[in-house]
Amino acid sequence: MTSFQPESPSDGEAVLLLRLAGPVQAWGTRSAFNRRETGAEPTKSGVIGLLAAAAGLAREDPLDELLPLRLGIRVDQPGTLLRDYHTVSDYRGRPLPQAGVTAKGIQKPTSPVKLTHITTRYYLQDAIFLAAVAGPYGLLNTLDQAVRAPAFPLALGRRSCPPTQPVSLGLREATLEDALREERWQVSRQSGEQFAAQLGRDRQLDRPLYPARIDRSATLEDPDGDDVLHDAPVSFDPHLRTFTSRRVRHTWLSIPTSFPNPDDTTNGSDDEAGHDPFALLGW
Repeated sequence: MTSFQPESPSDGEAVLLLRLAGPVQAWGTRSAFNRRETGAEPTKSGVIGLLAAAAGLAREDPLDELLPLRLGIRVDQPGTLLRDYHTVSDYRGRPLPQAGVTAKGIQKPTSPVKLTHITTRYYLQDAIFLAAVAGPYGLLNTLDQAVRAPAFPLALGRRSCPPTQPVSLGLREATLEDALREERWQVSRQSGEQFAAQLGRDRQLDRPLYPARIDRSATLEDPDGDDVLHDAPVSFDPHLRTFTSRRVRHTWLSIPTSFPNPDDTTNGSDDEAGHDPFALLGW
């Protein structure tokens, strides 16, 4: 287990930026045995769990130093929803157990006998998020090093969802919102070219249009926020998994695209091009 470096009063605060991208991600806020859902963006429990794994914390270890960290999520590429079909059976050919148990606490077999059970799992495919974690500089510096050389494998919500590299983009001395606003768009060159080509067609041009900045949606942890999410972890102990609520606010941020030769725009931000209110719905 990693020992976090204690921060001194002069350390101040910083923001650790994490690029959360991979073939598939799954950020569930509720699940049942036969249905595992995913939210549209990373949860605080998922991000804290990733940091805890990187630092080498066991599930039973307290999260006291990680719980006060504040989280912001920027949606750089919303991805699309993937439904994965699963079947479950006993390799010995025995009937599957049911939820009910006997007086001795042993699960009863299904009646009538059921040898195969269907489960459904949902994932986000080809999604890219920028996560900003705000807190004491000393603690975040330790977590930054841990993410770069993790004690346990990192996952994007579920263990079957490994991230692409790099995950850590380093520390920034800025507010949570400013760090998300000023970091460049994290999509691939191919996705950026496709966006520019579509933008040119939308503007009825005979060429791609490369804006200097575009708008992207973000969710920021804010004690005065007007929305509540029940995804803040208290304990990952398998026998005592506990979560609590946190307040957030949703906004749009104008971010740099980093195209090599961006087209000039009237106000330095191509708001009309980048602000798509239906983007998260996949429309």
